[in-house]
Amino acid sequence: MAANNAEQALVDQWRDILALHARTQCELDRALHQHGLCGSDFEVLDVLAGGVCAQRVQEISEHVHLSQSALSRLIARLEKDGLVERHMCPEDRRGVKVALTEKGRALHGDVLPVQRAVLTKMLAT
Repeated sequence: MAANNAEQALVDQWRDILALHARTQCELDRALHQHGLCGSDFEVLDVLAGGVCAQRVQEISEHVHLSQSALSRLIARLEKDGLVERHMCPEDRRGVKVALTEKGRALHGDVLPVQRAVLTKMLAT
């Protein structure tokens, strides 16, 4: 019986984590929508803003929890909006590097406090 209670406590803890993630993601999406972004858009901009130069798509995917195809579509949309630019890797012609544009860097700077405020509100316990 004790093992069953321990397992149930573990499952309950996992479900609490999932619920907190879902609530936080919804709140981020709501707050960032006013700036034309969703949470995943911001995550890509934030990863790129933290780097000193362009990053390979594979490097971005290590920090953003999206499938490769979903990340590629997101990057294409950000590029269409003028927030990022893509170019071929000079050292590996099969790879693609992504960098923030000036517009993307400015938008990231504008929405960074919004994202951090949502995280502070949602994750304060």
